[in-house]
Amino acid sequence: MIEIRRRELLVDGRPTLVMAGEVHYFRVPRAEWEQRLDLLVETGCDTVASYIPWLFHELPDGRIDLTGETAPERDLGAWIDLCAARGLRFFARPGPFVMAELKNEGLPYRLYTEHPEIVGVGWDAVPAPTRTVDYLAPAYLAEVDRWYAAVLPVLASRLQPHGGPVIGVQLDNEIGMLAWVSNSPDLTDHLLADLHGWCVRTHGDRLDDRYPFDHRDPDRWAAAVRSPEEGWAGALRVDLGRFMRGRFGRYVDHLAAVAREHGITDVPFMINIHGTEGGDGIPFAIGVSQLAESWPGRRGFVAGSDHYLGEVTGAVAADLHFVNLAMGALNDADQPLTSLEFEAGTGDYSGGLDALNDPASVDLKTRLCLAQGNRMINYYLLAGGINPKLDQPVGDGNDRISFTGERHGTAAPIGPRGERGLAFAATARVTHAAQMHARWLASQAEQHDDVTLGFWPDAFMTEYHHPRSALMTELVEDLRTFRGPGPRKALQRSLLFGGFRFGATNLQDADAPLPRVVALAAGRVLGADVQQQLVEHLDGGGSLLLLGRVPELDTDGRPCPVLAERLGVRGGAVRWGTSDYYPSVVGRGVAAALEETRVGWVAGLSCTGGSTPLLTDLEGTVCGVEVTAGAGRAVVITAEIPTSPALVTDLVRELGAEPGLGFATTVPGVIATDSRDRQGQGFLHLINPTGFDAEVTVAPVSDAPAASRPYVLPARTGAMLPRALRLEDATTVVAANAELASWSDGEVVLAPPLGRRTEVWLRTDRPISSPTAGAELRDDADLVLVTAPAAAPLVITLGATR
Repeated sequence: MIEIRRRELLVDGRPTLVMAGEVHYFRVPRAEWEQRLDLLVETGCDTVASYIPWLFHELPDGRIDLTGETAPERDLGAWIDLCAARGLRFFARPGPFVMAELKNEGLPYRLYTEHPEIVGVGWDAVPAPTRTVDYLAPAYLAEVDRWYAAVLPVLASRLQPHGGPVIGVQLDNEIGMLAWVSNSPDLTDHLLADLHGWCVRTHGDRLDDRYPFDHRDPDRWAAAVRSPEEGWAGALRVDLGRFMRGRFGRYVDHLAAVAREHGITDVPFMINIHGTEGGDGIPFAIGVSQLAESWPGRRGFVAGSDHYLGEVTGAVAADLHFVNLAMGALNDADQPLTSLEFEAGTGDYSGGLDALNDPASVDLKTRLCLAQGNRMINYYLLAGGINPKLDQPVGDGNDRISFTGERHGTAAPIGPRGERGLAFAATARVTHAAQMHARWLASQAEQHDDVTLGFWPDAFMTEYHHPRSALMTELVEDLRTFRGPGPRKALQRSLLFGGFRFGATNLQDADAPLPRVVALAAGRVLGADVQQQLVEHLDGGGSLLLLGRVPELDTDGRPCPVLAERLGVRGGAVRWGTSDYYPSVVGRGVAAALEETRVGWVAGLSCTGGSTPLLTDLEGTVCGVEVTAGAGRAVVITAEIPTSPALVTDLVRELGAEPGLGFATTVPGVIATDSRDRQGQGFLHLINPTGFDAEVTVAPVSDAPAASRPYVLPARTGAMLPRALRLEDATTVVAANAELASWSDGEVVLAPPLGRRTEVWLRTDRPISSPTAGAELRDDADLVLVTAPAAAPLVITLGATR
């Protein structure tokens, strides 16, 4: 069986790291299938992933061909069997939506003409500009059931628990994404009736006050929702967002139930979360919010990220870090992190030379995700292909199944014609490195300090707002400005670049344990439930670092000063930077690390109780204070500070948490963290996404304190340095300044080091030697220190056990 337990992916009871590559069989001539799989194996991937597009397999007469009767590429079973023959696993993505740059997102054309009632309707009854549908419309579900009845038996007979290669099945794809990107909720008549029923059940007798009109009249209700008035716009924004979460969850439940009916059991159901936009990782949390009731706490369900961030810099690496934080904040105690669409290649998706992301990007992103505990990475797109023609021309300029034209995947490591692309070698290098360390990475957890990034899903519930509603717009803009990593992303980046190891905690989960320090970015809007949880955290002796505005409204836009009253603070008016006014702030006391710094805006703070000023503008206006609140303490900053690792580190230390890794770097933007399994085996993960060589120090390894000397981490590189790794019963790599390159029962090879000489500390009962020129061996207490010049890999030979 394949199980999900303790945030591990278990295959036949063993923790497993899955390194997959997306290869679209339907875009590759069948005669070339083997060649593409050979290249996938060459990259080091052990799993093939592919969408299975309904649009491709359904014929114009409505028949569904999955055996190759009408085209050899439609023989889905043959493709999966070929993967198995290569010793590869298969991850199936049968939709019904698949996106993948397909027309209609992979749905057959006839659905829209035969069932017009399923077509989305947006604000003011304007037809949706995308090819979205009402997911729970009865006619649509009936058609989906028909598609699943055809395709799922092909998968069920090939599931891994039955001896086949299929290790997981994805349900739909990027659910809710089309409505979000177009701000066009699917306000069909069917959905509006469903929404009204939900509101009646949720609000009961309070519904008449919430919607003071004749909401029982279906026509009046439909008109009010599609074109809301200000009197109920704030309430509707929240109700619609929360209702859609539950509705997406019901849709997923329907798909899962049908899948089980057709034999899909004992493998995970996967949910692909969308959201990165224009190289920005923060909107990813919109997808997390939309699907918040589609995977968390559901046994056998796993969510995966879907990210396109382009070339990696320090800033972009922090965005990817946030992507994993947002997803992990909602995972339960068993659900691991995965990435179901992990961007690989040059980024030149349109076929031109528009991006040419350098080859280090895939390496750095992979290493960061592995450090944060990802158990599955699916490179998307690993192999390009050729878009076949539609069976029935539609006269749209190319009559192919995709809007990308003849070729697809021009940016991929493997090009449309099966050629090795520019990113092929880099993808292969990092994949082989991951496989080299897979036995440990599959069961390790990132270690965290006593601090968390407060994650509030409702802050990202901004996918729907009527463009002419001033109240909706005001609330959404406040949330967008302050949420998640904070203004200018300064809160999260400062923690990360300051050497803190941290996750994110769902502040809407009343049962979620909170560490000592909660770091939260928020504006005027903060949910009443979140405010109350933070008050209880402070009353219990916890600490809060609050960056942004003083919260004063709930999610509906109603006054809610619960947290402000406990903190004893009031926020003043914002003074924005303009061409005539340049707000600047300076720190004092524990905040003295912030020298005079120009900021984008500043808001005054006044305190009703005792407080210690920490930041002021140059006119003396206090915009940062430390206060006692209940049995706890808080620091409140109301200015748009830039990323400042030194400042945030000092503030978090003041609030009671230390960066336990003891990290320091000569170049800002370097990331350091560590991971360990339950036996204490682990890695020090160092990632330098900048263009500068960096010297990095971390806290000493207790058994080998000399291993803490500065590491020299070249520009745009990363390393997984071993810590207490048991290669076998008699040999442990206690510490090293170089990454393992390979190992076997009789030999250990280390890659070139992060320093002038390779240094590795071993604890072993076996005699050791080294054929590497210039290598030296020295006993160091109960350890053996092996050193060698840095010019070449260090080879260590292990003799017979003494």
